[in-house]
Amino acid sequence: MIEIPARVAFLRKIHLFYGLDESELETIASQLEEVSYASGQVIFQQGGKSDYFYMIYKGSVRIVRKHERKEIQLAVLVANDYFGEMGLIHRRKRSGTVTATSDTLLLVLSRENFESLYKRSALLRLNLDVAVRSRKLARTLQFKWLREDEVIYFLARKHPIILYQKLTLPVLSLGLPLVLFYAHIAIVDSFIVAFAATLALLFSIGWIAWNIVDWGNDYYIVTNQRVVWLEKVVGIYDSRQESPLSTILSVGVETTQTGRILDFGNVVIRTFVGKIVFSNVSHPEQAQHMIEEYWNRTKAQAVSLEKEAMKNAIRKHLGLPLPSTPKPAAPTPAAAPSKPRTASAFLRLLGANTLKLRYEFGDHVIYRKHWVVLIFQAWAPFAGTLVLLLAFLFRLFRIIFNPALPLFPHPDRWTPDTWLVVFFLSFFPFAAWLVYEIIDWSNDKYEVTNEQIIDIDRKPFGTESRNAAQLESILGTNYIRKGILGNLFNYGTVYITVGGTKLAFEDVIDPAAVQSDIDRRRMARSAAQAAAKVAAERERMAEWLATYHRNAETFKEEERRNTKPE
Repeated sequence: MIEIPARVAFLRKIHLFYGLDESELETIASQLEEVSYASGQVIFQQGGKSDYFYMIYKGSVRIVRKHERKEIQLAVLVANDYFGEMGLIHRRKRSGTVTATSDTLLLVLSRENFESLYKRSALLRLNLDVAVRSRKLARTLQFKWLREDEVIYFLARKHPIILYQKLTLPVLSLGLPLVLFYAHIAIVDSFIVAFAATLALLFSIGWIAWNIVDWGNDYYIVTNQRVVWLEKVVGIYDSRQESPLSTILSVGVETTQTGRILDFGNVVIRTFVGKIVFSNVSHPEQAQHMIEEYWNRTKAQAVSLEKEAMKNAIRKHLGLPLPSTPKPAAPTPAAAPSKPRTASAFLRLLGANTLKLRYEFGDHVIYRKHWVVLIFQAWAPFAGTLVLLLAFLFRLFRIIFNPALPLFPHPDRWTPDTWLVVFFLSFFPFAAWLVYEIIDWSNDKYEVTNEQIIDIDRKPFGTESRNAAQLESILGTNYIRKGILGNLFNYGTVYITVGGTKLAFEDVIDPAAVQSDIDRRRMARSAAQAAAKVAAERERMAEWLATYHRNAETFKEEERRNTKPE
């Protein structure tokens, strides 16, 4: 039987109960029931009735959902986690099956007590609301880069007020096509005015849609292993900035008066290699408490693992059997990949990331030169392609809406309009030239991996040069933004000093972020090497202790002989 003070101490560790006073925690603790489950025992089935809220005091559970004859693993939860709240809040049946994966002790709150607590505690309602929204969004998105044993606890976008601010100018820009359409109808019945109004309307609608999609592609994530800032600008930029929970130094919240009213602000996470900022995130205090909770868990787990590693090292040197560890559940086999369709194969050939300035592929972060460089490199073919395309469309529109300009001027011959043919045939050489320049620009890449940095320069159908350096060889980094364009469009060159030479990531977007990426990978590499040294030192110490243990009786006997009176 767990005593009330121990239950209260347990509740304090869980972010759901942050802000509740001592008396409220004691009341909740007194209402909890203890239920034990053996490894492999089912706690509840998918589709069952929702009667209880569960908290894991000891052990672990696995949550799966059956969908179209497939079993999908939703999460693996451990001590201090909770589950079963979604069925109680939404008054619905269980959405998954929960099974104990080890001998597990749960603290259980009945539906009646849970609903009473939910009604009277505004803080608990807010904390639960944030957690439930995060879990629902995580199940919808299903990030492919998550590890099998990784669970999302917090997932949010920027506050909607940021979207409304971004939409102000695009919405106001709708006034221009409205004015032009009015002018076309009421003042000047001109094809050119109608054409300009249509283009302006399409531009405004595209601008609005682009801002909505751009806002929806930024995510702030807290898992049981790391904090992640996922940022994506459609077709331009793809970034995932992350830090393991073990590298966190502090977590803080910055808010404005407006942010305090609307409940949004910045969560600043400082780590060994810099900081990650959850900018204008909804519910910043809840995010802070979640990060702190799992950060503290990580620290406690690290201490426990270090002690266990030392014990196992000593056991190994003494020839003792190591304690058995439970085998992880076999992962669900992945479905065989379907054959790509023609359109997908074409995009794969062209390169889905051809125009992105930054994107990630596995553990590789890949940068390209800024679009400004591409513009200077490809302005001539682009201008020719655009002018010929607009001229072709303009001529086609005139033929469609002007009966005096037939598509086939000579009824007795299948000869189309001469200017239409000229514009059409002249378009393709310029388009091919433009594609060549884009591919040439796209082939110049800078890569940062977990082990090295790489500078790749490749010409289409031509030569390729490749320079690389190990991360541990880096002596320092710095960056320079040059000129008005560099500062206006935030691009520059990052210089990496390696021995007596320098590598240069030229004209990359946001050089400060590139420098931070390189430093973060370098620090992670150094930390891994330091961990290897610690493990070697642990083995050496274990050998000393094992040697002492094996010879302790011999040493005592020698000590007795040496101290024996003559």
